[in-house]
Amino acid sequence: MKYKCLVFDHDDTVVNSTATIHHPCFQAFLNDFYPGERMSLNEYFLVNFDPGFVPMCRERYGMTDEDLIKETRYWQAWVQNHIPTAYPGIREIMEKQKAECGLVCVVSHSFDYNIRRDYEENGLPEPDAVYGWERPELERKPNPFPLLDIMARFDLKPSELLMIDDLKPGYDMAQAAGTDFAAVGWAYDIPEIETFMRENSPRYFKTVPELAQWLG
Repeated sequence: MKYKCLVFDHDDTVVNSTATIHHPCFQAFLNDFYPGERMSLNEYFLVNFDPGFVPMCRERYGMTDEDLIKETRYWQAWVQNHIPTAYPGIREIMEKQKAECGLVCVVSHSFDYNIRRDYEENGLPEPDAVYGWERPELERKPNPFPLLDIMARFDLKPSELLMIDDLKPGYDMAQAAGTDFAAVGWAYDIPEIETFMRENSPRYFKTVPELAQWLG
């Protein structure tokens, strides 16, 4: 076991969700409340990469706290009826980690109950801890709180934890917490994101089997 704890991002790391659920949902929200506004899938990936979803909503559309609550409720209703599919090979990585008495945790911008539902529906092992969107904003990534709290809860050193994520907020969180980071890019082919992640991350995996092989 290379790490005592594997911390997974959820969307586009464990499940294929942005292309099939989150982007269509956001475009439907724009159609309903910001008529005429369009955002392509690649652009949606890019703004989630940097500056992040909430800063984008505030800066690009001038959303207030009340507007963000409205968007969140719209998203919650949409996600309730749409279940993403886990990437082939992810379950085997998690099962091996658990079989070796390791931990599997989740830090995501999806809600805890949606994450746990997705894990159950896809036959994934139950996570040992989940830090989702229901947390206060200062306890969500890229804030290092989730990783620091995991280390405190399970008595782990930074070197015993690996954060696995496809976007910059996960990288920034790991940097701030002093933990190892693995960038993954199997959800998209966007040169701007891949170039940054390859240049700034100590390890980058384009496919799930590549990650599995490296973890051993």
